[in-house]
Amino acid sequence: MAVKKMICAALLSGLLLTQAAALPEMGELNAKSAALYAANGQELYTYNADEPLQPASVTKIMTMLLAMEALERGEVTLDTMVTGSEYACSMGGTQVWLEPGEQLSFDEMMKAIAVGSANDCAVAVAEHLAGTEDAFVERMNQRAVELGCTNTKFINANGLDGMGEKTMTSARDIALISCELLKHPKILDYTGIWMDSIRGGTFSLANTNKMLKSYPGLTGLKTGYISEAGYCISASAERDGLSLVAVVMAAPTKENRMADASALLNYGFANFAAYTPPADELTPVPVALGRADSVQPVMQGGASFIVEKEKISALETHMELPAALTAPVQAGQEIGKLTVTNGGETLLEVPLTAAETVEAVTVADLFLSFLGGLSGAQ
Repeated sequence: MAVKKMICAALLSGLLLTQAAALPEMGELNAKSAALYAANGQELYTYNADEPLQPASVTKIMTMLLAMEALERGEVTLDTMVTGSEYACSMGGTQVWLEPGEQLSFDEMMKAIAVGSANDCAVAVAEHLAGTEDAFVERMNQRAVELGCTNTKFINANGLDGMGEKTMTSARDIALISCELLKHPKILDYTGIWMDSIRGGTFSLANTNKMLKSYPGLTGLKTGYISEAGYCISASAERDGLSLVAVVMAAPTKENRMADASALLNYGFANFAAYTPPADELTPVPVALGRADSVQPVMQGGASFIVEKEKISALETHMELPAALTAPVQAGQEIGKLTVTNGGETLLEVPLTAAETVEAVTVADLFLSFLGGLSGAQ
């Protein structure tokens, strides 16, 4: 299935790209569904990417995202102690055998979730952050909606089947969640661990993601398996400044899962590259009647975007920016547009936004400036 478009609905609102018909075919995959995204949210390849399927422990991608967001907001620290409840300790499947009332630091809980896929720790963290797992699941589903996920319904924090219920999602949705998780680089300190331990070195952890040892540049993220879901993975990798996410859903075997994820990543690295427009083209825009004289335009979604390798050498960038702005200007406000062309063909358009807020001057500011001018004239 050829790449038809690269659209970042979650991160690069307004980004437009033309059909990439010149790209080679991916080749046949073993999985039921797959998606390849750049970490900035650009879609590079999909195969049945909207088919609702069970993700098994890849569910923990969302659990880890909410945990990292809570860490960033200061709701927890790495040293915060998290207590295992009776319920959390009753989880089956992969676990670290928490005892009711046992406490581990948030740091060790995250390590157990990311490396050992610990179902008990996933629930313990969920309860700590939201009071109950049910309340945490509400947050999971709300966050999925915010990220543009259209085929996702979480029922718990770990991906196990419930009583007559199943977590359902899609390769595209997992890719969107994974890209959002990668906005928190700290997560790679956990997902990139091959072997480690918790409880003062008395309990060993071995990463369920064996691609860490077999695929050059792999940084994470999470594997999953239950019999109904098959073998699933969201795999992140980085080479030469290009960060990718490959999602494989319902592969028949572990070997198929690794082969498909490797094929997706190989396809991405072979055909795409990160391109950063020359910095001197993004010059500050003057601001009238503002507390600052100018504002710096930035590309929405980051400083680079992903393009086909064969087109990089002939890329041309065109900036559309006003001669001046009038305060107030809000951080994130769209103030222009960057258009990238290749031989006259428009490849993409990216909104340019204000990097910072520029407040309007007040009457008091003007009066003080006037007084300062009088003083300087004496």
